Amino acid sequence: MDALMRAMVLEHPGQGLRLVPCPVPRPGPEQILIAVEACGVCRTDFHLVDGELPDMVLPMTPGHEIVGRVAAIGAAVDRWTIGQRVGVPWLGWTCGACRYCRAGQENLCTQARFTGYQIPGGFAQYTLADQRYCFALPEGPAAEELAPLLCAGLIGYRAARLAGSAQRLGVYGFGAAGHLVTQLARRWGCEVYALTRPGDESTQAFARSLGAVWAGGADEAPPSLLDAALIFAPDGSLVPTALRHIRPGGCVVCAGIHMSDIPSFPYALLWGERVLRSVANLTRRDGEEFFALVAQAPLKAQVHVFALEDANQALDRLRRGDIQGAAVLSMRSGAQ
Repeated sequence: MDALMRAMVLEHPGQGLRLVPCPVPRPGPEQILIAVEACGVCRTDFHLVDGELPDMVLPMTPGHEIVGRVAAIGAAVDRWTIGQRVGVPWLGWTCGACRYCRAGQENLCTQARFTGYQIPGGFAQYTLADQRYCFALPEGPAAEELAPLLCAGLIGYRAARLAGSAQRLGVYGFGAAGHLVTQLARRWGCEVYALTRPGDESTQAFARSLGAVWAGGADEAPPSLLDAALIFAPDGSLVPTALRHIRPGGCVVCAGIHMSDIPSFPYALLWGERVLRSVANLTRRDGEEFFALVAQAPLKAQVHVFALEDANQALDRLRRGDIQGAAVLSMRSGAQ
């Protein structure tokens, strides 16, 4: 009889996750079996659970900010050894042959599959991953502190790079990604302007504690025109708002997988060679560059740790905007 594990599984969108016993999966030739230590909880997870993402595969175990140890390897695995610490991100598989993959734009592969969306993810004691789409992680930091780097950190890094040489950087939505990219941007010498939910003074104080030169509500105008704005909140109405506050030639980067519809806005907001663009997923090169930077100067993730069986509570608190920093599920007993 196969060994069993616990997993939080989505069976019906809109009805939350259910804790169920599942067989521990066996790795295919190019896969590794990972004993999960911790898994971050991302906004994309609650969009999935709420049925807001297309082409879902059900039942599904969410979770794409995975930190764990290699527990078993497939017959063709040549990059990993048993016991090695490993991280698994959102991008879980690509074809490797299309024009995008060949050009180093694997994040745009039309056949791509994603962890915790089309591939069972890390809200479980064990998970499988393609050996190509994993990152080696340092031994020192706690798994719970590393987990948010696998999506919030990586997407923040890619979004900041796509903003070009911005020196005045606005951050709309100051959650997991916002608090990590602020630390990174400050190390690059940028001025960070944090724009939070209106009236959220505690998050604004948190942003200032991380080095933001100004923090206010998203309904306020920052004191200076911005070179670029990164939007992490899934609110399409922030796009014309951000365009109003960037200089000519500046850039607005929409960094979420899901966003509500963008309302119409006058062409004058885009004119002046302003740029509006999105971030789509990540590449392995992003991960290699990002974790090399983190190895030189670690980022400090503020985490709120939940037990596996409390995943629905963590998702509810994220929906309410009730978490400063990041939410993480820990597989250790007694997580609070």
